[in-house]
Amino acid sequence: MTERPTSGNERGLASGERGLAGRLALSRLATRAAMIFERGWPLLLPLLIVASLFLSFSWLGLFARLPDAARIGLLALFALSALAALYPLRFFRLPSAAEVDRRIEAANELLHSPVQVQTDRPSGADSVFSQALWREHQKRMAERLSSLGPDKPRTGVPDRDRWGLRAVAGLLLVTAFAFSFGPFGGRISDGFVARAARDAVPPRIDAWVTPPAYTGKPPLFLTADANQAAQTFTVPQGSDVSLRVTGGNGEETLSYADTDGNARNIDPAAPKTPAPASQTAPKVRQFTGKLNSNGTLTLKSGEDNLGRWAFAVIADKPPAIRFVGEPKRAVNGSIELNYQIDDDYGAASAKAVFELADPPQANAHPLYGAPDMPLTLPRRGGKATAAKTTKDLTEHVWAGSTIKLTLSVTDDAGHTATSETKTWTMPERPFGNPLARAVLEQRRLIALDTNAKPRALDLMDAITLRPEDTIDNMSNYLAIMSARSRLKLSETDDQLRNVVSYLWEIALGIEEGNLSAAERRLRQAQQALQDAIKNGASDEEIEKAMKELREAMNQFLQEFAQRAQQNPNAPQMQQNGRELRQSDIDRMMDEIEKLAKSGDRDKAQQLLSELQDMMNNLQAGRQQPGGEQDGEMRQQMDKLGDIMRRQQEMMNDTFRLDQMQRGQRGQDGDQQLGEDGDPQQGQDEQRPGPGQDRDPLGRPKMSPKDLADALKQLQEGQGQLQSELDQLKKGLEGMGMEPNEGFGEAGKSMGNAEKSLGEAEGDQAVGHQGRALEALRRGAKEMMKQMQAMQGDQGGSEQGGRQQGADRDPLGRPRATNGPDDGNSVKVPDEIDVQRARQILDAIRKRLGNALSPDIERSYLERLLELK
Repeated sequence: MTERPTSGNERGLASGERGLAGRLALSRLATRAAMIFERGWPLLLPLLIVASLFLSFSWLGLFARLPDAARIGLLALFALSALAALYPLRFFRLPSAAEVDRRIEAANELLHSPVQVQTDRPSGADSVFSQALWREHQKRMAERLSSLGPDKPRTGVPDRDRWGLRAVAGLLLVTAFAFSFGPFGGRISDGFVARAARDAVPPRIDAWVTPPAYTGKPPLFLTADANQAAQTFTVPQGSDVSLRVTGGNGEETLSYADTDGNARNIDPAAPKTPAPASQTAPKVRQFTGKLNSNGTLTLKSGEDNLGRWAFAVIADKPPAIRFVGEPKRAVNGSIELNYQIDDDYGAASAKAVFELADPPQANAHPLYGAPDMPLTLPRRGGKATAAKTTKDLTEHVWAGSTIKLTLSVTDDAGHTATSETKTWTMPERPFGNPLARAVLEQRRLIALDTNAKPRALDLMDAITLRPEDTIDNMSNYLAIMSARSRLKLSETDDQLRNVVSYLWEIALGIEEGNLSAAERRLRQAQQALQDAIKNGASDEEIEKAMKELREAMNQFLQEFAQRAQQNPNAPQMQQNGRELRQSDIDRMMDEIEKLAKSGDRDKAQQLLSELQDMMNNLQAGRQQPGGEQDGEMRQQMDKLGDIMRRQQEMMNDTFRLDQMQRGQRGQDGDQQLGEDGDPQQGQDEQRPGPGQDRDPLGRPKMSPKDLADALKQLQEGQGQLQSELDQLKKGLEGMGMEPNEGFGEAGKSMGNAEKSLGEAEGDQAVGHQGRALEALRRGAKEMMKQMQAMQGDQGGSEQGGRQQGADRDPLGRPRATNGPDDGNSVKVPDEIDVQRARQILDAIRKRLGNALSPDIERSYLERLLELK
């Protein structure tokens, strides 16, 4: 059976039917939505109005201002209104297909129901004719649907609300929503929260960080208003973070998470005292923890974050200590250490660690360990990091031994650092009496090894074998025999230590007599006061220590004065060349006590160190008599004086040659001017006249060649003078002295002067020579101080302790000294005197430059300038 081919008209008809069906479906969908909206909106509008009024009341904050009874009543009214508004919804029904079609036909004003015809079927018996007729009818009705469109919704609300009251609810809702963002706005939940819960005060959170006390930094308050904008807080390592929550629910937790994600909980501290049952105190929860690494601190209450703070922790750097120069022996035999301590917040403690270079034998049993020497620390927070510590360890049994010295420092964080190790001979007290030295030898044997006790007894027997020949004072003999008996009976280490201390007292008594006990008491009083100031003792303890120091000082000065009366050659109390009186020492001690009590302990410590240096210098002058080294020092001072004198003469010669050179240049210029401007005048000046063969100062003129030769000789002499200064510096270094910066500046200025003389620049050479001379004077002054310190003679012990003003003879003229005059006796003029002197010198030189001045006047002016 074959199918009939489809014609083109049939295909077009099918395509048109499909397009009509699509338009009709869209129109039905839009019309159905419009009918649903117009049926549902009037029924839903009352419920929306009730909801908008509830939201408006909440956002305007009315619920928060109403008492609980009114709030609950208003909530009930809104609930009933909402239920009543829901009742009309029961009458809502969806539109049927026929209603949708009729709505479309009515909206498009179509007659004979062309939309319904597209879906209807003919009634009655179904025949071929009826089907063809019905299709033809549908075709004709479909032609009317070419401009088919949906209908718009018509709710009918304006007919029911002619006054437009529904708009009031909308406007009120928008206004309340904007008002809710203000400080007095409410929240939707206000209607469901009781007034008591709403008025409850939120918990107060106080958080602060306390840096370690040694950092000197103030506490940092995290919850302060000024720190609210801070993203990260920078704190020192080891800081304590404290957080207190007052009025919370008691379930708050605090945790700290570092940058690696490791979190740790900080447990709350137990309450100190429970509140009485009759009182209702707010709950207080306290947290305390350490901050050692970067991280974030988080405070939570359940799942709510109450606070969050980020920290950047500054690590505590370890300290550093190093020697500044070599260890020194002070003038009184004490150890003097100069060092530098560097730490970010200041060191907590420092000490010198001693170790014998030659360790004792394996079976040795020493009585004493290494000496203890705490170091003075630089001022915390100050710019200067250098410090100096002086301690008398001559009484220690290691005195005179070769030791290894290392400095150790510890900061408050527990970091420790050490310096390089110095090998050095530990200073010992010099003893001139042979018997005293023998007693010290026996003391050293016992102290370093108790196994040497039999040998020490034998040595004591040897020195006391013939006391009438070897011991002048029988009291010393009795003391040695007493020490021998005590040593023989000693069995324990403590008993042996008592014998060692007793032998030291015997040696001091043999060497110095009773003055040694006064010195020891003075040192102990000074050390006690120094410890009291360092440890921050109370005013009563400082006053007690000062009283002991005054008594020890008075005893020392009395015995010192008695010894000076017995020995006229003994040194007098002097400081910087001036007499040191009892009133000066009392004034210094009063100032130390005043500073210590006022809290300025650093200055008090410094002043106490100066007092100790004065006493050390005084003791050193008695312990170290002058000898061969004094002669060498005197020779070096004489050489320095000769260098200064020759430098002064060389500067005068340079100035004179420079003036002559300037005069020749001026005359050459005048002669050239005469030749160019007035020939007759030039001829007149060329004629020989009286005085033309001399310079403006009346001296015979020198030819340019003679001037060049003279400058060359000065240049050679300047170089030789610089070489002698270098030799002098080497000689001072060989004597144990340190040439100061003045000598270095003088050598540099001499070299510059030599260069200027070689270039015939006399004016510049004079300036360099003047600076060299001034530097030599400063160097001489510092060298005198060093020599006096080494000799223990503040102001010249060779003169027997002269009184103030005794450096002049009965006629008031300066006496001859052991070195150059550094100008201390000359009054330095002030600025007005200097300016006036310059004006006078300029006027004299101007007058001398006048060739028409008479000879007698020039001679007088020369004497004024002291040029001859």
